[in-house]
Amino acid sequence: MTTAEVGIVYGTVGVIALMAGGLLGGYAVYRKGLKYWLWIMVCAMHLPDLIFVYLSYALPSNLLIINIAVAVEQFGYGFGFTAFTMVMILAAEGEYKTVHYAIGTGFMALGMMLPAMFSGWIQEHIGYQNFFIWVVVSTIPGFIVTALIKIDPDFGKKAGADSK
Repeated sequence: MTTAEVGIVYGTVGVIALMAGGLLGGYAVYRKGLKYWLWIMVCAMHLPDLIFVYLSYALPSNLLIINIAVAVEQFGYGFGFTAFTMVMILAAEGEYKTVHYAIGTGFMALGMMLPAMFSGWIQEHIGYQNFFIWVVVSTIPGFIVTALIKIDPDFGKKAGADSK
């Protein structure tokens, strides 16, 4: 792909899909609460990583396929990140909630930056295709931690919101 094509895929299609996923995620939690959507959001965030396993093997040159793949991945990330944000809000409850939320945000950023620092090195050592398989395997702790979260069924839900 050319630099311009990468820019269009991630800078336009990806950003629109990310924002749409985040907005829909917020609306979904508002309607039915975080507990209802938690597992769906976790899957929406992590399962699209399998798309990159496919892309690494197929190496498509069709820009439409690449745009759809990135849109699905970014939409899932935006939708799933809503759950992550809500869990941080839940964990920050208490007298110093703003401080606790800020600390949680810092740990989240660190949790993204540290693996990113080593991702190129890992990809060089295990190969392009195996790297994306490793990414999928690396999502397993997120599923395990999700199973341990205790959430009130009404957390995040607007009082009186329909449960349609």
